[in-house]
Amino acid sequence: MGEKEKKKKQKHQHPNDQTTKPTALPSSDFCFKPSNEVKGLRFGGQFIVKSFTIRRARPLELLKLLESPPLFNNNNNNNNKLPFPTTTAFLPTNFTILAHHAWHTLTLGLGTKKSKVVLFVFESEAMKVALDKIWPPKIPLGEVNKKLIRGLKGCEMARFKFRKGCVTFYVYAVRAVGTVGFSCADDLRSVLQSVVALKDFLDHTAMLALPNQRSLNYSPPVAMAH
Repeated sequence: MGEKEKKKKQKHQHPNDQTTKPTALPSSDFCFKPSNEVKGLRFGGQFIVKSFTIRRARPLELLKLLESPPLFNNNNNNNNKLPFPTTTAFLPTNFTILAHHAWHTLTLGLGTKKSKVVLFVFESEAMKVALDKIWPPKIPLGEVNKKLIRGLKGCEMARFKFRKGCVTFYVYAVRAVGTVGFSCADDLRSVLQSVVALKDFLDHTAMLALPNQRSLNYSPPVAMAH
């Protein structure tokens, strides 16, 4: 009985439960696996969710998603670059948001309300640019495992999963097979720490109230009197 409970406990453990662990993981080799062996997205038993679509996020949307302000250096034009230059993110489309809401209503509360966000942190900007040209701007959730994860031949990945209320974040570090360490460990660490710091998303349908669906629940800091 004790062994069974231990296995169950290990099954439900993920990096979000250990906020200090992500700072050490990026440079470790043991967490990287060939792309055909790394865990993909999980959908549970509700197959209809696999047809919901996600779309590639624009750079500023990624910043708002991670609640990270753009850092510009006005003294040096060469440094006027947005953070996370090696990261590609996929967010739920308007169709997915509405479909989740409708599905939950039609099933009288039994249907899932959880959306998925997928982030890929590449070992170089060149790898990101090359794959952004190949990957579709919009893709059904059910094809992410096959086309975006398993389809990366000659690559290794490390997978991190974070549950944030009604939104589940999947973060994949991507490097070429045989590479030692991770050259963009700082980018990966920043992404992981930003996701860990996010508060739980209570209602992802709030995205629809924002112009051009620019973020999930981002809002500028508001000064409050105490």
